[in-house]
Amino acid sequence: MAAQAKTFYALLLASLQLLITSHVSLAAGGKWTLLLSNVGISAMHMQLLRNDRVVMFDRTNFGPSNISLPNGNCRNNPQDAVSKIDCTAHSIEYDVASNTVRPLTVQSNTWCSSGSVRPDGVLVQTGGDRDGELKARIFSPCNNNKCDWVEINNGLTKRRWYSSNHILPDGKQIVIGGQGQFNYEFYPKTTSPNVIALPFLAETNDRGQENNLYPYVFLNTDGNLFIFANNRAILLDYVKNTVVKTYPAIPGGDPRSYPSTGSAVLLPLKNLEAVKIDAEVLVCGGAPKGSYILAFRRNTFVKALDTCARIKINDENPQWTVEKMPRARVMGDMTLLPNGDVLIVNGGASGSAAWELGREPVFVPDLYHPENPVNSRFESLNPSTIPRMYHSTAILLRDGRVLVGGSNPHGFYNFTGVLFPTELSLEAFSPVYLEPEFAKLRPKIVSPKSQTTITYRKTMKLKFKVVGEVKGPVKVTMVFPSFTTHSFSMNQRLLVLDNVKFKRSKSTNYEVQVRTPRSAFIAPPGYYMMFVVNDNIPSEDVEFSHFLFNEFSDFFYVDRTMRNSSVAFPLGTFGIVRVVSSVMLSLHKTVVCPNAIVSVDFANSACTAGGGQIYMWGKVKNNGDDWIQFLHKLGHAQCGELGYGPTVKNPSAAPIKVNILEGMHVL
Repeated sequence: MAAQAKTFYALLLASLQLLITSHVSLAAGGKWTLLLSNVGISAMHMQLLRNDRVVMFDRTNFGPSNISLPNGNCRNNPQDAVSKIDCTAHSIEYDVASNTVRPLTVQSNTWCSSGSVRPDGVLVQTGGDRDGELKARIFSPCNNNKCDWVEINNGLTKRRWYSSNHILPDGKQIVIGGQGQFNYEFYPKTTSPNVIALPFLAETNDRGQENNLYPYVFLNTDGNLFIFANNRAILLDYVKNTVVKTYPAIPGGDPRSYPSTGSAVLLPLKNLEAVKIDAEVLVCGGAPKGSYILAFRRNTFVKALDTCARIKINDENPQWTVEKMPRARVMGDMTLLPNGDVLIVNGGASGSAAWELGREPVFVPDLYHPENPVNSRFESLNPSTIPRMYHSTAILLRDGRVLVGGSNPHGFYNFTGVLFPTELSLEAFSPVYLEPEFAKLRPKIVSPKSQTTITYRKTMKLKFKVVGEVKGPVKVTMVFPSFTTHSFSMNQRLLVLDNVKFKRSKSTNYEVQVRTPRSAFIAPPGYYMMFVVNDNIPSEDVEFSHFLFNEFSDFFYVDRTMRNSSVAFPLGTFGIVRVVSSVMLSLHKTVVCPNAIVSVDFANSACTAGGGQIYMWGKVKNNGDDWIQFLHKLGHAQCGELGYGPTVKNPSAAPIKVNILEGMHVL
């Protein structure tokens, strides 16, 4: 039976934004716009949601904020060290379209926490300090202004403060590290040991300084995780808890992780049809070793690092290439733009992260062009006038602007008598591609329309109009919206879809055909932004799109007529098994959940992702015994094959450990 690709959905709010590249010479520029002078809180954490709203929050024990909770509500928490009763909000929802905010309610401390968006677009935020350290919090987007935070007690197994999250191919999240935590766990919790030791985090911990908090985590195209902490990295098979590859330290050996905070991105992934996809990580800025101690104990502020390091993580012998930045920067934020460039904003030129330890605010953004030759990749842009120091944030919006907020290097809200007062304002930086002179080059998508359905490994047609000239070649990109805090944008990912065909149908009408990603290793499930730009110029800012690779998009129907059949699914597949027979299938007195989720993670294994139990069975080679096992204990298959099959006559009471099964079945 032919392999079945997983389906994902695109929710197009107005039109797709196509990305069409050739080179327009863009002089240094860009424009800063003050959106709101006071949003009520300092935006320490940010996440763009599927309804074009941004959730922001700081911490509950800053003292009263500048925005009240609605309807006279108050938060009553006897354990809070500062405000036992607080009638102000420490989280807000920002509506991009109306440029307004509304207060949200968090009950426990979200300070220095982490998060990610689920495949269904729901924000899952994890950890924090004190009463929030074991919490998980859920925010489900809505358009009626009635949604708010829901807190889950003991959602985590270990205290998570300064941790990093990443969405996984099966839709779960992995939560890595944190202060004093040299391990990782999963959310939702797994049934097997949910906390797994990660010695790498202990090895990268500098005594008295740490320099390994908020590790930079990226999902590689082979399904493993690239994890960077301090000055070096590993490639981790998180399922087997095996280090697949160890990378060298960045030349010079200086730390790049909190509190010697730099920033990092996974550069745009392209040539997605290749057997081996090149994946490159870029790490920029940070502070020399010892900077935190000197600033904290001696009030001495060392110049920040002025270099970036870049590495091809899938090379046989990967090595770092070091480049000079236009200026030193610590606590900078790196944001992938729709055309694949990297914007670097915020931060200081000396000192380190943590309370009161940064100096010399950097007002000038730097633009990094990954495709340019070494020594010609940086471009300096127009400066802001607002210092954005410790606890600043920046995220990409769907219209191509970058939202910038936050900055509070103090233990409380402090607006007077300090070098850098608590900043409650919100700005937008408009890159030069949004300037009016490029309006004629900006495409407008004609089709597909909203609620478009797209599948993995398929050809997708996009029709668009451009008033000016289109030279090609055409490039279509998709961006996973990030959870941003402490200079790291978790889950940030940009995919360049492979071109199949490009044609001009009329004077201003064009069509491009592209291949969609082949698996969830390349495109983890969730909502994506899709951008279209002609000669590096994105489409009009009033028209944007939002794509969803939906966790629940593909249904593998099973009934009694298929009992003796099997099907192979490509690696990275996952969806819902639905039993449509009038008689519920059962095995060994255990009824199989009709909506169980199945995923194919590796060439030799498969696992569930919640929603119910699934069983696997097959014939053990050279033995003939029937074999059965819970999927979460990982059975063995050939090339990621899964299938549904007949009821087992002689199921084993205890799983038999085998190297391979002659037939692999899932019910």
